[in-house]
Amino acid sequence: LFPQGQLLAKSWTSLFGGQSGAALRAPIYSFNGRNVLTDALWPQRLAWHGSTPRGGHARRWDCQGWRSSGTAEGMATALGEGRLLAGHRHNCSTP
Repeated sequence: LFPQGQLLAKSWTSLFGGQSGAALRAPIYSFNGRNVLTDALWPQRLAWHGSTPRGGHARRWDCQGWRSSGTAEGMATALGEGRLLAGHRHNCSTP
């Protein structure tokens, strides 16, 4: 049984454009019930989004059309960073 009703962020703005030192306070669970913030299965703990810091589509950095043999990059943010759309380019092959 998973806990429900835990606050992930104080507001929409704090989730996407919050202070750089802000951190997610509640666990984030995968579909198979693992806490992605603490489980070793997710060593990178990235949120892949393909967006600009303002929420627009980062057309060159969205991993769309990516193939395993390619070197494409996409925008992703470390979950502990506090600003979900801050984003940095990561190789689309990153697990």
